[in-house]
Amino acid sequence: MLKSSFRILLVSILLSSCNGSGEKNQIIIFHAGSLSVPFRELADLYMQDNPGVNILLEPAGSLVCARKITELKKPCDIMASADYIVIDQLLIPDYTKWGIRFATNEIVIAFTDKAKYSGEIDSINWKEILLRDDVTYCRSDPNSDPCGYRTVMTLKLAEKKFNLPGLTERFLVKDQEFIRPKEVDLIALIEANAVDYMFQYKSVAIQHNIKYIELPDDINLGNPLFNDLYSQISVDVTGSSPGSKFNIKGEYVNYSLTVIDSAMNMEGAIDFVSFLLSDKGMEVFRKNGQNPIIPFTSNDDALIPEKLKIHLPKK
Repeated sequence: MLKSSFRILLVSILLSSCNGSGEKNQIIIFHAGSLSVPFRELADLYMQDNPGVNILLEPAGSLVCARKITELKKPCDIMASADYIVIDQLLIPDYTKWGIRFATNEIVIAFTDKAKYSGEIDSINWKEILLRDDVTYCRSDPNSDPCGYRTVMTLKLAEKKFNLPGLTERFLVKDQEFIRPKEVDLIALIEANAVDYMFQYKSVAIQHNIKYIELPDDINLGNPLFNDLYSQISVDVTGSSPGSKFNIKGEYVNYSLTVIDSAMNMEGAIDFVSFLLSDKGMEVFRKNGQNPIIPFTSNDDALIPEKLKIHLPKK
């Protein structure tokens, strides 16, 4: 009996030791679905340079990523969001103190050659084509994914630009069965020819070699010079607790990331973020259609970890 108890104790100690070692060599990253391709490339490059490190990537809509931390209390070292406001509103100050904005994007309408009227659609007539009874379109969920609420913002801006009262509502009541949790989930619908068109990030269309039309800068949320116009519209989305809502004003697309205060591998997480913000890391985003925000900006430079301050503009 004594020997059996000793063996159980020894196994427990060994397992505990292994788990502790694993945590030190493991980096858990929750990230926006539209970051899946560049983050896989970055993780592979980083692990090649740092043998023994294991990076676990968990993509989801950015709002869902935040709720995994705030509501489900899931372990996480780094969170990267498609919208800085998700980190600022839902994670700061209780789960992290800082965020760094690092890349941008824009909303496009993507499709394949099999889409109805694919030879006719352009940056002006897309509204009429997508609203036709024989055409279907898909979008991501505004309560889960920034691409979803940015799609609504794009529609609201188009309604103002083209003076078409009720345009947004006409879109929102159409094809609701094709709403998905995150923007990359829409790819399967397009590739299977289940729908004709999707509202999508330009980078995702580029990464998956899917055709797209660009929208005018004053509605595509991709040009910071139009922020005054973008800010005239807003969308209410689900907050950090059940039943709560918070309002998001229109702004140009800007991705943000942070290291969570409770990170189990704080040192490794900060080192990976430093790699991501390096010239080598930013080149990965460029080639994947996501232009870096240079210089990087933060909510409060004084709160940024010392190792990361070298990436911020000198003051």
